[in-house]
Amino acid sequence: MSDDKRGRGRTFVRFSLAQRIEHTVTTVGFIGLCVTGIPQKYNGAAWADAAIQGMGGIELVRVMHRACGATLVAQCFYHFGALVYNLAVRRVRWTMWPGLQDLRDAGQMVLFFLGRRPTRARFDRYDFRQKVEYLALIWGTLVMVFSGLCMWFPVQVTSVLPGELIPAAKAAHSGEGMLALGSILLWHMYSAHLSPDVFPMDMTIFTGKISEERIKHEHPIEYERIIAAEEAAERARVEAAERERVAAAERARAEAPAPPAGKSA
Repeated sequence: MSDDKRGRGRTFVRFSLAQRIEHTVTTVGFIGLCVTGIPQKYNGAAWADAAIQGMGGIELVRVMHRACGATLVAQCFYHFGALVYNLAVRRVRWTMWPGLQDLRDAGQMVLFFLGRRPTRARFDRYDFRQKVEYLALIWGTLVMVFSGLCMWFPVQVTSVLPGELIPAAKAAHSGEGMLALGSILLWHMYSAHLSPDVFPMDMTIFTGKISEERIKHEHPIEYERIIAAEEAAERARVEAAERERVAAAERARAEAPAPPAGKSA
């Protein structure tokens, strides 16, 4: 946590530097895949052929597409490695895993928007919408990686798997790619840019910080847990300081020289 130097109040660290770098790599890789992949999907159309030629021809476009794909595969390995390390070694909570509370929160929000509930659902670190988007990203990435590798190495794949897998992989790769693009444009674009809470752009993923006002509004359970932990830590610090003060006083009394004995008459 820190205080905003420009006087806008306290801020809380929401994303680490590693997480922000992951987001940047994913964003750049995804954009590269769309720019090089969509013209290949619609090859034969005038605009697609012009785009391919403008990028240096089909062979170069394929190389760039595979390079972006390999980048996302590497990032995916890093993400899962970091996830396993945090869960198994650091014993952190996996706050992205959905549960029954998320279903209740979704129902609460629907009723709230319909005017049937007076208050919004109270969310923890991530709400149900963010968890759904995260799981969709994981599932979509797995489909894209597997189908992409099938098309990249068809001879090796069909040496152990049926040949029908290649056209199926092509259809899955193309369809999942367009589904991912639609999800980004309709779902993520709204939540990150067009929502009244963040318009015109949510900068949290770039700065790593969220204001106290926003965290209280969007993630009140997490905010209350942070404040409770800080208060507990402060109480422990005060109690430790008091124990040290009492111990120091006792040591001072024990080490003080004894008063001289009185003289007899």
